[in-house]
Amino acid sequence: MSYINLFENKKFLIISKNPEIEFHGDDGIIALLRKDFSEIHGVHRLDKATSGLMVFAKDKNTQVELSKLFQSKEVEKMYMAISDKKPSKKQGLVKGDLEKSRNGSYKITRNLTNPSVTKFKSFFNPELGLRGFYLFPQTGKTHQLRVVLKSLGTPIIGDIRYGGSESDRMYLHAYFLKFQLKGDVFEFWNYPDSGNLFLEMKESFANYKDLEKL
Repeated sequence: MSYINLFENKKFLIISKNPEIEFHGDDGIIALLRKDFSEIHGVHRLDKATSGLMVFAKDKNTQVELSKLFQSKEVEKMYMAISDKKPSKKQGLVKGDLEKSRNGSYKITRNLTNPSVTKFKSFFNPELGLRGFYLFPQTGKTHQLRVVLKSLGTPIIGDIRYGGSESDRMYLHAYFLKFQLKGDVFEFWNYPDSGNLFLEMKESFANYKDLEKL
């Protein structure tokens, strides 16, 4: 199963994408959805290796409306990640321009011309020796969260491109979305159902109470 249909109305669809599914291509998520829906339009993207919540519009007008919400930062987003390294700081804000590096990778700089902005909190599970992250991206740059965690000295497990330890998957998941459309507020939560470490860390993530935004 490449995705799970979590919510559907006349205007849009909310799914949870499995990891290793591209956005475009014959086996991409758009192509798969178009087998099940007569009309579907992408609103935003997740990296191939990232799992979790995605929004798709059922008509062009709704696509434009939802895209504007993402572009104007009116969509509240939260991601989860796991690392096996110690971060340079346990919570806070990371801000800086993302610039292209080598072989399709990116790096974060101190420049603030068009910066990526990410708030985060983390906790440590001593039994597993792993650190869980809640990430609140305020912008939507390519590879943003992956580069941010690398910059903290805690690359995501499974993110080989940015120095993460090898694993069964990349441990980054789009966990929460909230937005307002036509006066109605929509809120969605989805804990990952794939990845051994996500399953082992489920109780730790659930017991972490300090989730108020920074």
